[in-house]
Amino acid sequence: MAEPSLVAAGEEPEERAIEAALRPKNLDDFVGQHRVRKQLSLVLQASRMRGRTADHVLFSGPPGLGKTTLAMIVAAEMNAPLRLSSGPAIQHAGDLAAILSSLSEGEVLFLDEIHRMSRPAEEMLYMAMEDFRVDIVVGKGAGATAIPLELPPFTLVGATTRAGLLPGPLRDRFGFTGHLEFYSVEELELVLRRSAGLLDLKVNSAGFAEIAGRSRGTPRIANRLLRRVRDWALVHGVEQIDARAASAALDMYEVDKKGLDRLDRAVLDALITKFGGGPVGLSTLAIAVGEETETVETVAEPFLVREGLLGRTPRGRIAMAPAWTHLGYAIPSGVFAQEQLDLFEPGGDAEAAGNWGPESQ
Repeated sequence: MAEPSLVAAGEEPEERAIEAALRPKNLDDFVGQHRVRKQLSLVLQASRMRGRTADHVLFSGPPGLGKTTLAMIVAAEMNAPLRLSSGPAIQHAGDLAAILSSLSEGEVLFLDEIHRMSRPAEEMLYMAMEDFRVDIVVGKGAGATAIPLELPPFTLVGATTRAGLLPGPLRDRFGFTGHLEFYSVEELELVLRRSAGLLDLKVNSAGFAEIAGRSRGTPRIANRLLRRVRDWALVHGVEQIDARAASAALDMYEVDKKGLDRLDRAVLDALITKFGGGPVGLSTLAIAVGEETETVETVAEPFLVREGLLGRTPRGRIAMAPAWTHLGYAIPSGVFAQEQLDLFEPGGDAEAAGNWGPESQ
């Protein structure tokens, strides 16, 4: 299998340590998300004035926009300790009970990917969030006994990239819900300026704009690209990073002007050159680029669809007109008519539809 792309690669421990150092420590330093930040500030300030723990908070949105950072800021603003865990790590009610019973008063519990918790743990969490107690069941069958366990008041901060998968009873128990949006280029430039200052990098305005324009609206990717540009500048002896240096560095890492990486371009190129622009099934497209179906669907497709380069139709994936132009191909006649036909014409088997359904919409 091909190497993971730069913008979607798993992080090494050193990379995670650097990223942690770049995280804002308070709401004043947090860039972007003005609406969520203003609302959250009011919630936290009111809680401090009442002298009570903050309401439970849910953050939703695509990866890399600052959900974990905001959870850390909630704990810092409330001057409370922070406990980190994740939904996939809680597969049994006993796992959750162990975490909840060890919380101290006022502590902030952060659960990442909260929608991936097991159902028994979710049901236990309902009572814990509302009444600050859980029932521990001892024994089985007719002899089973429920022992109530009182919990100290705590604040749960949940994060999810799939808010639609959260059951209604759990979602309704959060006192504040904030949805994080993708960042503008101007906001990403502010993120990069702050990070460059912490990394002691000299970058001019054009250099910041070049990196921000290729960062897919995501601060995590912007910071990662900044570190790769830093490496390139160090090796090539460049003291101040300008647009030309940033462009040369990112071109070497195969991140183009639109932020497309190797996998993105491979998907579009295969769709155009091998299948005439589509429609083609998802699994067939994945085989054509030598990747797993899930990789193409979860890593490449969301950005390509958001940028209007790829379309998902009942009959399969199609290359939109901007994709032909971006890759330097002439747009053949009939492309727009074909798009309209595919978007509204039902039919096609599961393969032709690219496994069309709730998971792929």
